[in-house]
Amino acid sequence: MEPGPAAPPSEVSLDDEPIYRPDGIERRLIDGYQRDFPLEPRPFAALAAAVGCDEAEVIAALNRLREGGAISRVGPVFRPHAAGASTLAAMAVPPERLDEVAALISARPEVNHNYEREHRLNLWFVVTAADERGVQAVLREVGESTGLPVLDLPLVEDYRIDLGFPLEWS
Repeated sequence: MEPGPAAPPSEVSLDDEPIYRPDGIERRLIDGYQRDFPLEPRPFAALAAAVGCDEAEVIAALNRLREGGAISRVGPVFRPHAAGASTLAAMAVPPERLDEVAALISARPEVNHNYEREHRLNLWFVVTAADERGVQAVLREVGESTGLPVLDLPLVEDYRIDLGFPLEWS
């Protein structure tokens, strides 16, 4: 698979990594399908028809976006507890271990994202599993593998936040 376009040398992130710049098809996929992803047997073929390319090009574009760090995954977002169980978790991670612990957590299939916060509890993540026992097992395993306590922050009241947003391309 061909890598996406490289950023000009002057365009780097705060950690000196190149900034990934999506191309035309990639931009149309990001703009058009943050919500209302086609629910059909061949969703990538439906996306391809809508953006004017073939299914293989859509799959390659989504892979480039993921590998370039522009997206972390393509998948559904379910209302909490509509399917399985989930929880928000937080940890107080020593700054010198933050990258190591974040990588361990991100490698788990039950975790779809984690993020750093400017707080004593500086690493937050969401765990999903088939049931509450599975969620608790993941939290226990994360604590054991890192040697750090994990704070379980279960949902008390749910509300909907639309995570899609329009992007302005320069």
